[in-house]
Amino acid sequence: MKRREFLAMAGGLALAGCGGAGGDGQSGGQTGGGTQPAALPVIVIGAGIAGLATARQLADAGKKVVVLEARNRLGGRIHTSSKWADAPLDLGATWIHGDDATNPLTGLAQKAAARTTTTSFARDTAYDADGHILTSAEQATMSRLRSEMRAAVTAFQESTSDAPLRDAIYRGVDYTNRAPFEQRLTDHLINTTYEHEYSGPATALSALHFDSDSRFAGDERLFLDGFAVLTNYLAKGLDVRLEQIVSAINYSNETITVTTSQGTIQGTAVVVTVPLGVLQSGAIQFSPALPADKLNAINGLGMGTLNKCYLRFPMAFWDTSADWINYVPAAANRGEWAEWLNLTRVTGKPVLLGFNAADYGSSLEKLSDTEIVARAMQTLRAIYGNTIPAPLDWQITRWMSDPFARGAYSFNKLGAPAGARTTLAAPLSRRVYFAGEATDAKYFQSVHGAYLSGLRAANEVLNQKTTT
Repeated sequence: MKRREFLAMAGGLALAGCGGAGGDGQSGGQTGGGTQPAALPVIVIGAGIAGLATARQLADAGKKVVVLEARNRLGGRIHTSSKWADAPLDLGATWIHGDDATNPLTGLAQKAAARTTTTSFARDTAYDADGHILTSAEQATMSRLRSEMRAAVTAFQESTSDAPLRDAIYRGVDYTNRAPFEQRLTDHLINTTYEHEYSGPATALSALHFDSDSRFAGDERLFLDGFAVLTNYLAKGLDVRLEQIVSAINYSNETITVTTSQGTIQGTAVVVTVPLGVLQSGAIQFSPALPADKLNAINGLGMGTLNKCYLRFPMAFWDTSADWINYVPAAANRGEWAEWLNLTRVTGKPVLLGFNAADYGSSLEKLSDTEIVARAMQTLRAIYGNTIPAPLDWQITRWMSDPFARGAYSFNKLGAPAGARTTLAAPLSRRVYFAGEATDAKYFQSVHGAYLSGLRAANEVLNQKTTT
């Protein structure tokens, strides 16, 4: 399973005060001190899929719910761009990973009448740094190295001590004694197989625990009209209030008070679905302060990035029968522009999507769009020659710099405390609940994990489960 990017997609910071998106449009920014608790809502912070799943479940159970979202749109790290009217594109989550009937998103997509198609990692082609297609012998070498790397990880995970993932792989495949080409292939596979998958740098990923998630069987299913069809479907009829930013949550009394840049709102409970990166930033102040074990869980997990660069050309100059275009960069350019998705086959539009993760993906965020496109085109010209046309337009993400995301999705960092995700998910005082991909120990980093975490949090509110 790959491309779980943003994958979890809980919403951003949020605040009450303005009209609803799909709700009744009432302002409802302030709640008077004399209001009876029974009339107060459950407050859900974040209109990503975790927050919307929570709100939908609670509303369907008869609860009064207000969803507060910092952005001017639904979805959080699910973000379908309509910049190109004939080609809706997902800047965040893109696929249902494993479209087996047991994946809850499969049924949700059917209910939402979503148009979908599939892509396959087996439908690919690979190029070396000088632009030649890898020969059959070179492809065989890469296949052998991939198997050796997997065996190295498996062998390491039988130990009890931890290490950075890259160190475990380097030792397991005897990296220093490999030929330069095999070293480049090893670094390419570490980048595309692990860093692009898990969002964190291989020097920070826990070799023991980076892959401790579960997966659904089935194909990788892509939304032809964008992933937003699901968030729009879930939001129907809900009181969702956009462009609101939370600064504090006071849960010291039976009535929750959420302080915002536009006032306060009170509720009987609050469900916090903001991304891990936002919790790590301290942008929301909790009173009482969060307990030490929860803070350790928040700060012990990693928040990585996977950025996208969509390029639209006047015509397709690449092999449009392949879904994936792989590029093995020179040693000095490890992890740069190594994977591309061809969208022409599934959409009919001359669009390529380049991915960059972990350290290099983060470093690109400091550059201008023009500089990023120039680097992308340098790689494409290395593959296809200097005569290829320039792109007509582009769309570029900077998830680490986004104040309402602060990264793409969470990863299991070296040194993270045991059970960190379970600790992060644990409710406080029957009043504060947590959801989002980072809180799901089984399906973290995925949209289905975020969705399931929202259902779990809603059930906790309904059942008033708590911890001390």
